[in-house]
Amino acid sequence: MENKMNSYIPIVDISTFKNGSLDQKKSIANQILETAENSGFFYISGHGIPEELTEQAFATSKRFFALDQQQKASISVNTDQRGWMAQGLATLEGSKSYDAKEIFFWGYDVDANDPDLALPMVAPNLWPNKHAPWLKQELSPYYQATCAVGGIVMRALALAFGLEEDFFENVYKKPLARGQLVYYPPFTAKDEASERFSAAPHTDFGVLTLLLQDNNGGLQVRASDGNWIDAPPVEGTLICNIGDLLQRWSNRRLVSTVHRVINRSGNERYSIPVFFDPHSATKIDPCDLGVSSETSLYEPITAGAYIAGKNTKNFSQYSED
Repeated sequence: MENKMNSYIPIVDISTFKNGSLDQKKSIANQILETAENSGFFYISGHGIPEELTEQAFATSKRFFALDQQQKASISVNTDQRGWMAQGLATLEGSKSYDAKEIFFWGYDVDANDPDLALPMVAPNLWPNKHAPWLKQELSPYYQATCAVGGIVMRALALAFGLEEDFFENVYKKPLARGQLVYYPPFTAKDEASERFSAAPHTDFGVLTLLLQDNNGGLQVRASDGNWIDAPPVEGTLICNIGDLLQRWSNRRLVSTVHRVINRSGNERYSIPVFFDPHSATKIDPCDLGVSSETSLYEPITAGAYIAGKNTKNFSQYSED
């Protein structure tokens, strides 16, 4: 299993991309492209996020989820995916039961008068200022640092596609980048009997996911042969995976791979994904990445509309309105 995991989910060192030569950048770009075309998952090392930021992010997550239910419910999740989601509200499409997890959602901060508020998935954040006034301040540095890593990956992919390195830059100036704090209680025999997962098999909806996971493991990726491959934590790395929207944008050249979480560690598990997506109004059209109109498999759609449509099928708060 270990050897298979290492070959299927490689580690890509991006440390020389920012200030490296064009040849160094292209080497990293080609490594990312190769795994994005095959497994759709890779570890990122050399990302430059200080360890104190990742430790603070986990400490903040544990502190937030330790609040009582009533305090967290004061910022109950809305249909813009902001706020706290109690266990039982996330039932992924095709699953027999809800996921055994709690989530706090936040995203790119927008002003109350921002005209983009009319766009799908653009909204003010729901910070628990009364019960956890420290949350925004403590999460923001990690969020910003992770978005910077996402920007490097997108620059590398632009080179890999034969485009200018800054091809995606404009659509990421006000990104639809959403963070999550995720809490998974220990898996139980009742969960097993109910065919419940910590996170049921699914693909991610957007362009890129950048995941920080604790030391408890539980993430598994489905290989092309149908077998489940462990994606354990590797010290000093993030896990990056391709989402449905980038699979679509690339005309299925890149692969959005099914994955799941089963927390059999016996411990509480914490993870912090950042879904790094472009501006809500970004037109997602394979033709913009060099695909001919004759071979394009998809009609254009905006990023926000696509992701909002996916959310309505997977989260219960949409059906309750």
